[in-house]
This record gives sequence, C-alpha cells and structure tokens, in this order.
Amino acid sequence: MNQSSLNRWLTQVFGMLLGIGIAIWILRGFGILTFLPGGIIWLFVLGAISVAIINFAQRTWWRF
Repeated sequence: MNQSSLNRWLTQVFGMLLGIGIAIWILRGFGILTFLPGGIIWLFVLGAISVAIINFAQRTWWRF
C-alpha cells in the first residue's frame, strides 16, 4: 500500500466514522435511537479524531 492510497483510505475511514457518529447523535436527539447509550456516540467521534490524527501524522512525519 503506497502513501497516497493509505491517505485516501484513512480519509474515508475518518469520514465514515464521523458521519455515523453525527447521524446517530441526530437520530438519538429526535428520539428514534433512544436505546443507544451516549458512549456509542463518543466511540465514533473519538475514533474519527484518532484516525484524523494518524492521517495527519502519516502525511507529514512518516515517510514510507
């Protein structure tokens, strides 16, 4: 896996995790997914943040 495809993959994973987290948050706010605990939302958001940090570090500091 070269650097550009890894960057693309990490960016896609970031977008998916953030999108799922926001969608769950909105649906839970509307009362549709009230059975899901708030920790699930935090897992998606923190996962997206960690993938973004790894993507930034891989893009700027790591040289493959």
